[in-house]
Amino acid sequence: MRDVAIIGVGDTKFGELWDRSFREIGIEAGLEALEDAGITGQQIDALFIGNMSAGKFIEQEHVAALVADYSGLSPRHIPAYRIEAAGACGAAALACAHMSVSSGTYNIVVVGGAEKMTDVGDTEAAEILSATADQEWESVFGATFASLYAMMARRHMHEYGTTREQMAAVAVKNHKNGALNPSAQYQREINPGLVLGAPPVAEPLGLFDCAPLSDGGAAVVLCPLDIAKKFTDTPIKIAGYGQASDTLALHDRRDITTMDATVLAARRALHNAKLATKDVDLAEVHDNFTITEIIAIEDLGFFEKGKGGPASEEGRTALNAEVSINTSGGLKARGQPVGATGLAQVVEVFRQLQGDCGDRQVDGAEIGLTHSLGGTGASSVVHIFRRAD
Repeated sequence: MRDVAIIGVGDTKFGELWDRSFREIGIEAGLEALEDAGITGQQIDALFIGNMSAGKFIEQEHVAALVADYSGLSPRHIPAYRIEAAGACGAAALACAHMSVSSGTYNIVVVGGAEKMTDVGDTEAAEILSATADQEWESVFGATFASLYAMMARRHMHEYGTTREQMAAVAVKNHKNGALNPSAQYQREINPGLVLGAPPVAEPLGLFDCAPLSDGGAAVVLCPLDIAKKFTDTPIKIAGYGQASDTLALHDRRDITTMDATVLAARRALHNAKLATKDVDLAEVHDNFTITEIIAIEDLGFFEKGKGGPASEEGRTALNAEVSINTSGGLKARGQPVGATGLAQVVEVFRQLQGDCGDRQVDGAEIGLTHSLGGTGASSVVHIFRRAD
């Protein structure tokens, strides 16, 4: 198996992109990645596309072929794959692309992710997101995506003493980072009082505990590490990968305060990379709700179970603190176009490891981690990246 590197990345601004279509968003991110890598469409062997629900959001299926067509690649008849794993679509697409290059099946591939979520109303969009839970045992009885995560939050508060103030600290920190990210949907800081006084969504979660609905795209270019230096002086190696699944419905989980899929995916990724969590300088973790980040930093091994809340409140996950978590602003502030979020995380880590993040740069960053979730944690994908020089 061959070592694989990322040689270029691209992304769009995230937000309510009324003036751009799904096609335009995806192509913009892909073209930026190609330009960053210094390659042309003639060098691409395959496309891997992460997308959760274009059929419901914009009534368009067969999106992999659509992207190939509107990228001008249809005359070359290259293979194009669409990967769906709810909120982990982009990360799962990267995993599939990585395996295809590592195995020698392809040499240069583009991995893209995009979602256009604001073309429908908020209520309909929430229903689409809730479809990633168990329809037969959860959604049909009125459980929303937010209410399921609220159950996790309430149980975590009961078991470990986690507080609303600790969850609010996650939102405040991520908005502070997002204010430094020109691609972020929300580029202004907020204070704890705003989070705690926001309208309720599903108790104990309020409006500012929730990531927004977003439009946006992100893309990366992969090739074997041994030829990566032909394209860039600073390739970023995919050092480790892990993926795991769990029950779709919360009521069948061993423990709803721990996402076992994340624990196992992280363990596999770290084992493959021959690293420990303490070696990681920064991590982009799934934070569709503030409680999700707290659970994630525990399950990934950065903090003991039950200590994620205090660590967040104490500032141990802030920029250039003990471990820099969600320097991009995370899903909470950067935005959450579902098919693109996993790849947007990779774009951030790539730029951090290359030292290109300006005011939000992590000092001396050499090793980064990304963590994506599908649904309420039924899918989890973890990647580890390191500088290859």
